Amino acid sequence: MPLPRKVLVANRGEIAVRVIRGCHELDIATVAVFSEADRNALHVRIAGQARCIGPAPSAQSYLQGDRIIQVALELGADAIHPGYGFLSENARFAQKVLDAGLVWIGPPPSAIDAMGSKTESRRLMQAAGVPVVPGTTARVDDMDELARIAREIGYPVMLKASAGGGGKGMREVHNEADLARSFAAARSEAMSSFGDDAVYIEKRVVNPRHVEVQVLADAHGHTVHLFERDCSIQRRNQKVVEETPCPVLPDATRQAMTAVAVQAAQAVGYEGAGTVEFLYDPAHDSFYFLEMNTRLQVEHPITEAVTGVDLVKAQLRVAGGEPLWFRQEDLVQRGHAIECRIYAEDASNNWAPSPGRITGYRQPGGPWIRVDTGVYQGAEVPLFYDPMVAKLVVWGTDRDDCIRRTRRALREYRVRGIRTSIPFFRAILRDPDFIAGQYHTGFLTPERMASLNSAARNDELATVAAAIAGLERDFETTRPSRSNGANHDRWRWSFR
Repeated sequence: MPLPRKVLVANRGEIAVRVIRGCHELDIATVAVFSEADRNALHVRIAGQARCIGPAPSAQSYLQGDRIIQVALELGADAIHPGYGFLSENARFAQKVLDAGLVWIGPPPSAIDAMGSKTESRRLMQAAGVPVVPGTTARVDDMDELARIAREIGYPVMLKASAGGGGKGMREVHNEADLARSFAAARSEAMSSFGDDAVYIEKRVVNPRHVEVQVLADAHGHTVHLFERDCSIQRRNQKVVEETPCPVLPDATRQAMTAVAVQAAQAVGYEGAGTVEFLYDPAHDSFYFLEMNTRLQVEHPITEAVTGVDLVKAQLRVAGGEPLWFRQEDLVQRGHAIECRIYAEDASNNWAPSPGRITGYRQPGGPWIRVDTGVYQGAEVPLFYDPMVAKLVVWGTDRDDCIRRTRRALREYRVRGIRTSIPFFRAILRDPDFIAGQYHTGFLTPERMASLNSAARNDELATVAAAIAGLERDFETTRPSRSNGANHDRWRWSFR
């Protein structure tokens, strides 16, 4: 089947770079779109063509679906890849792409629509026999009804925006006295974030693992899974570290969970790459459907690392109508992989954003080290978008080998001009509970954050001390003899 000839990548940052590179490896021409704030961005520099689509705010640029389609048609693109975020899970945009005669590199709009509503997806999964967390399958508008359901399923409960994601419109409630206030706050945030104030309620599973399964399906009825990822280490309900395989998942449970993920994808006629997310309760060895992300996930590289499957190329080939070129029994997990999301944020200051110009940039290297990024030395990190600037992806023969290699890579990683989460990750990779694999979605408590930030500061001080010691060694070996007093003074003051 023919591949797309020219793909417009409707995104920015590292995922736009990732998709453009995948296209180029298949000899597919590319078009980048960019806002005025991203005029000098890396994805703009490496694409075959680029077009500005509006001012810096995403609502006036990267969310302008009609403008993006217009650019695709004007520049002769025959397909659009949405990456993740922005318009990637917008069923109306996907349908408009198809109506314009373009190829949509993603699942059918009907599948996006079915899984885009968390309440509808819960209903569909229940009908398909997929286990779901106890709660409602429809929005709740009446406060008395909400209180009744909460008492029935038992506190603590979670209020969630039906159209939500990324922790927006989500509130944890531990007693009935806080229910009304949390309900109002969740609805308000859901409306401001998604234009939809629909909220549903579900049981709060205490200290679960967040485990997700990568699926891939073609247009000919074939669906496979590419095993699981553990994404339990989160801050503000957003992932910061992921790994595969999950270090505490029994093989029998893994087989059951992955089979359910394939079943969930087939239930909505899924095509392309997607992720089925679960809450896993290690204490009872049980799992529940959480949601399905109908797009490529941020953490997809660790799956690529342990399976050898290039998911971006797979998306492109499936979108061209090609049947899957492997069977489930052909897929195996080899080794272990960890991903650290490098954010332009200061973890020691409540994850405060750190936009600005990158004045110095050095990536780690060596065997089995991968960095997906959209920045470079001299690049500007805007305040307008998600603060993630890179993903450090590391593979090892086993989990211990992978942790050691990740530590080494983090020590080599240098970003100057902005604050990043790199020191925080150095501390996590030395945390005894992380090393033991004993963590959950509530791992980053305020107390642990304080401890990790303290360790990160000590690590930074040690790094500075080592750099000063290195300068002193250089000074001692290169300074002039004492007979030349003037030169000696110049060296001394230069060092100071």
